[in-house]
Amino acid sequence: MIVVPVKEGENIEKALKKFKRKFEKTGVVKELRARQQFDKPSVINRLKRERAIYVQKLQQTEE
Repeated sequence: MIVVPVKEGENIEKALKKFKRKFEKTGVVKELRARQQFDKPSVINRLKRERAIYVQKLQQTEE
């Protein structure tokens, strides 16, 4: 359960933004979308490998 303490006089939009940020960090929506369809382990491994290669290239260009 996500609890967002709202200070007295704090704008409701700001509190809602805090809630959305906390909710996004929990990864609930991402997990639900992943569970809607079954992906073969080989496909998951391939996607992980492709992402690792992409991240590695980004890190190399920064240096």
